[in-house]
Amino acid sequence: MRLVTPAVGSVTGLALMLSACASTRDVDTRLPAAYEAPSSPAIAAAPSLETWWTGFDDPQLTALITEALAASPDARSAAAKLREARATRAGALTSFLPQGNPRGSITETDSKVIDGAALNIPGLSSNGDSRTETANFDVSWEIDLFGRIFAARRAANAEMAAARLDYEAARASLAAAVADGYFQARGLAIQLDDARATERIQAELFRIVDIRAQRGLAASADADRVAGDLAQARSQVAGLEAELQAARRNLLILTGRGIEPLAALPIDAEVGVAPQVPDVLPGELLARRPDVRRAEAMLASALGRLDYAKLAFFPTFKLAPGVGLQTNDQPGYSATTQSWSIGANVVVPVLDIPRLLSEMKAQDARSEQAAIAYEKAVQTAFGEAENSLVQLEADRRRVDLLTDGEIRARRAYEASRKGYVAGFIDLQATLDNERAWRTVRTLKTAAQVQALRRAVQTYKALGGGWPLETAPTNKEAR
Repeated sequence: MRLVTPAVGSVTGLALMLSACASTRDVDTRLPAAYEAPSSPAIAAAPSLETWWTGFDDPQLTALITEALAASPDARSAAAKLREARATRAGALTSFLPQGNPRGSITETDSKVIDGAALNIPGLSSNGDSRTETANFDVSWEIDLFGRIFAARRAANAEMAAARLDYEAARASLAAAVADGYFQARGLAIQLDDARATERIQAELFRIVDIRAQRGLAASADADRVAGDLAQARSQVAGLEAELQAARRNLLILTGRGIEPLAALPIDAEVGVAPQVPDVLPGELLARRPDVRRAEAMLASALGRLDYAKLAFFPTFKLAPGVGLQTNDQPGYSATTQSWSIGANVVVPVLDIPRLLSEMKAQDARSEQAAIAYEKAVQTAFGEAENSLVQLEADRRRVDLLTDGEIRARRAYEASRKGYVAGFIDLQATLDNERAWRTVRTLKTAAQVQALRRAVQTYKALGGGWPLETAPTNKEAR
């Protein structure tokens, strides 16, 4: 038996012609062969991008990131969203499975004639008790002759892949946030130590100036001036203590330990050297960056939905088999009936063509938006990676310059301090040298912390922080 009538055949031909109006294009993901960033000599063996934080050789940092990935509210929320996406994907394809539910009913009737003659024919009695039991199981199943299920599955798989990449991106961002907050806290601890050292220096200088003023060897105004500097140093200590406390609390929150006391998170007042970044090529961003992979998956989803919109022009064929059982008991009559049925129907979208055409054009536009978003994600990833590499190298050079400058400024201050005590150098020169040393020392600490934070930013920009071997395959997005 031919199910496709001449009318259906003509509509199918029209559907092919209309669906051809929506076309896709190739996405431009070309990248330069190399980054335009200066190369630096290796400081240490470059860590794996997947676990870049181990390259800092800091057990406390590694432990904090491990805790955050396991217990942080952000990590647990990302895992819950992934479970939601899996359930959504499973539900998206159930409409192509046979649909139908068993149904049953029981009806009991007590009839009594109160006026007129009672009918007592078996099976048609109008007087007495009767009971009817029915059970039916009717099924509807779409016969997918044109590949609708494959288009829907492609879109659902791609959206599931995007959800997995969102999950991994959230974990990568969490690791970077913990490392960034950790290095900020260490920088504040160093600044606090420096401020306390400055406070001690100012206190000692005030003691010397005050003694000299009492002996008539210095003006009393000099003591007042140093006292003002001492008050400023003490206020700076108070401000840095508060900032460090807030930074430690934020770290505890990031690691899922937000209610623990600050004593549970000691922070050392020292910084290390940023490890070397592994040599990578721009093209690796297409495989490494979760946001780029997600944009690719969303493009695959949009194209799958576009294919589904095209297939909506084709006829829909459905089978409708069913079975039933009915039992009827009446006075003087009892019967059990078993039945089965099978039917088929075809729906040809004729009057729906204008609406379907509009929906297809809208989905075609969404597919173009997804393609543009993918291209932008690739270009943005390249820009972020190259800029981070350039800035990281500049930060390293800055640290080297300020380290040398801090050594020289310290020597100059120590010499002037000894000269002032001996009476060879005036107070102004001593204070100027002390301020110069303190300024360079502060700049050096800030540069060291910035270099570490820039290294974290660079690892993240290169696609570090997530296990590449668990990335969704191309098949999963099709």
